[in-house]
Amino acid sequence: MEESVFLEIRRRLQSGLLIIREPKAGNLPVVITVAPGSLEIKSCQACKMISFPAEVRIVPSSCRGLQYIAGDGLHVRLQVQADSNTSKEVISTLSESLKAQERCIFYCQSCGEIIIKERTFLRVLPLPSENWSDLVEEWCCHPNPFANSSLHPQNNDCFLGHTYFLVNSGSELHVPGTEIVHSETEHSASERGFTLKSKENARVICKRCKAMLGETVSSGTTKYYVTEMIIQPSGKHFDMIPRSQFVQSIIAQCLVELSSARSTFRFRIQGHDGKVYILMWLLNSDTLLVESMGNSASSNVFTLFEDNLRPDSRSSGTWNAVKVLYHPCIKNRNKDLADAWENDFGVHPLTFPSKTCLELLLILSLSNACLPPSLRCMNSFQLWISELDTLFQQRLHWCQIQK
Repeated sequence: MEESVFLEIRRRLQSGLLIIREPKAGNLPVVITVAPGSLEIKSCQACKMISFPAEVRIVPSSCRGLQYIAGDGLHVRLQVQADSNTSKEVISTLSESLKAQERCIFYCQSCGEIIIKERTFLRVLPLPSENWSDLVEEWCCHPNPFANSSLHPQNNDCFLGHTYFLVNSGSELHVPGTEIVHSETEHSASERGFTLKSKENARVICKRCKAMLGETVSSGTTKYYVTEMIIQPSGKHFDMIPRSQFVQSIIAQCLVELSSARSTFRFRIQGHDGKVYILMWLLNSDTLLVESMGNSASSNVFTLFEDNLRPDSRSSGTWNAVKVLYHPCIKNRNKDLADAWENDFGVHPLTFPSKTCLELLLILSLSNACLPPSLRCMNSFQLWISELDTLFQQRLHWCQIQK
């Protein structure tokens, strides 16, 4: 049998939406039996048993709202008892992750080239909010003492932003794995106490794959984007991670961190060139997805994380995930809404290399196409569901380098 199952669980609400993919005509009629830990789909040709993970328990008597939706299959809502400890640990671990001092190696995420070799930071400090300098007058009873100063790391310092980190280049400005390319575009953006001008700032690119890694902020400071670099402890074997998996996991984690720390749920994804590429609205971060696909050669529907599923497995895969609504903004799409969000203080801007923004757009489109058709749109927005688990430890590497 080729039936696949899509179960979306809201941990806080302890409720779930179960979708059983539309069976082929030759498999009809189908008898479906729901048990607390499993689902049995029986047809005249075969019988398929799908076992749910131990942390997921369905309440069979709560099944309601059974309906058939063309293109999707059978929909049913039910009560689900799911362990909520995992999602809480993700947020708390990130907020307490600046602990361990260690010698690290910086790699280009795209090709694995070593960018900075054997670097130890004595201090790793989070940068204040991007508007910190505007609030100084509210804190001080005298003129702003930081009016003409900038936040630049000293030797053996690393300053962490939400989408980038700053390191003191010093003698490592021209490291073997990078090239410095001077940009000709003119735009400026105020970020965390200093002004960036693309005409003055040189782009740092990887010598091997030519990917943009960051920018030189000053003669002694380099800004690296978290979507372009992997930092690992010295001596640990480096494993390449699929680019699409890495990018969406990093973006999803940024949204979760900011929503938790600042109660910010709307985001403007913009390139280093100042152009807005995507508008995002975080719906929730307490989603647990359970998927079990049928024959992988038959269809790609309901296989959001197909790389992690085993087609011959009787069990299902489980992932912590975030649900995000988004609007593409390239080629003047959704221009009025983009202009309104640009002037809205409740919208937080996130800046990445322009090429990465285009990569993210493609990832969003492919991910959206793998959802059941009835879930792909909501109030004119498109829906993106991203996994949180896969690269959670990778995300921590660039944070866990302070004692």
